[in-house]
Amino acid sequence: MRWENLFADLDAQMEELEAAELASEVADRTRREIALFRLVDRLRATLGHPVTVFTLGGAKVAGRVAGVGADWLLVAEDFRFEVLLPLDALTGITGLGGITAAPGSEGKVAAKLTLAYALRGIARDRATVAVALRDATVVTGTIDRVGADFFEMAEHGPAEIRRARDIRGVRTVPFAGVAFVRRS
Repeated sequence: MRWENLFADLDAQMEELEAAELASEVADRTRREIALFRLVDRLRATLGHPVTVFTLGGAKVAGRVAGVGADWLLVAEDFRFEVLLPLDALTGITGLGGITAAPGSEGKVAAKLTLAYALRGIARDRATVAVALRDATVVTGTIDRVGADFFEMAEHGPAEIRRARDIRGVRTVPFAGVAFVRRS
């Protein structure tokens, strides 16, 4: 009888040890898997979901995730405005939930859709934009040209269309200085 109790106790201890080892291994594998996730993977899984985005310069943008590129996020604030945010200008996001897209599942073409690509689309549309800089300055105008890491914009009033007589100057803006670009 004593031997049976001893063996039963040893079996119970072994089962507890195996369960603890399994839980530790699962936790370790989960941490390693999460370490592969990028912010764009989290964002791609939330297309259409409401979020609030906080940027360098203290701005807050609320709306629905409308698009995600390799290094940018597009938020539709309402039916009138779209806001393009460089990912490196973000200081936080609320509303993402727990879903994450598989790393690298965006495809080769989508992985090449950089901030320069998105800005070239805005320049092509000749849309008037408000550009919030990371120092909290806001400039309005039309983006004329987009380089590899900068863009040039003709500054004019938000209600004006780009006409030579209304241009107050041309500003060159490095991507590193942009908090967001709001297009109506």
